[in-house]
Amino acid sequence: MKKIQLDIVGLSYSQTQSGAYALVLGEVQGNRRLPIIIGGFEAQAIAVEIEKMTPSRPLTHDLFKSFADSFQIQIEEVLIYNLVDGIFFAKIICKSKDISIELDARTSDAVALAIRFECPIFTYDFIMSSAGIVIESNDFAFLENISNPVSGDIAQEDIPQPPKKEEASPYASLSLEQLEKTLQKAIENEQYETAAKIRDEIEKRQGS
Repeated sequence: MKKIQLDIVGLSYSQTQSGAYALVLGEVQGNRRLPIIIGGFEAQAIAVEIEKMTPSRPLTHDLFKSFADSFQIQIEEVLIYNLVDGIFFAKIICKSKDISIELDARTSDAVALAIRFECPIFTYDFIMSSAGIVIESNDFAFLENISNPVSGDIAQEDIPQPPKKEEASPYASLSLEQLEKTLQKAIENEQYETAAKIRDEIEKRQGS
């Protein structure tokens, strides 16, 4: 299959997923854009290198780069090779002396390393055809019109969310004796769903 070379167009805060970012890749010779939803930490790793910022301590991808350089390992290219159930699949093609190895990787990690190794990023036309968006400019207004953008390395449930507060039981203020009476009344009135909740509260207290 013919490969299409991509450039990083930029990063934008996701309009649809809290705490996530849209990594936008664009074909070098064309006007199609490929938005990929990635996590905040992954976006930071890419943005740091794009802006040529120097963190006080090496980030994970910087450490990988130093490790690879020390053992004369070079990344020759990154290939986004598949799209399954809204998830992009990428691989890193590495070379050490005369040995070439392909490593499976998350798309965001592969792109973060591609920037550091200054290697090209490729994909296939069928991926651009199914997930790419044709635009006439380089702004990010088109992202606002994506109701359900293709998810990249992470699914919705993998994005860190604030812990849900446990709802207080409406029977928490009642004594055990009051709970027993309320349970009996609920059963007599055939309110079995309510009775089940009261029974759960009683068992919870007896268990503790």
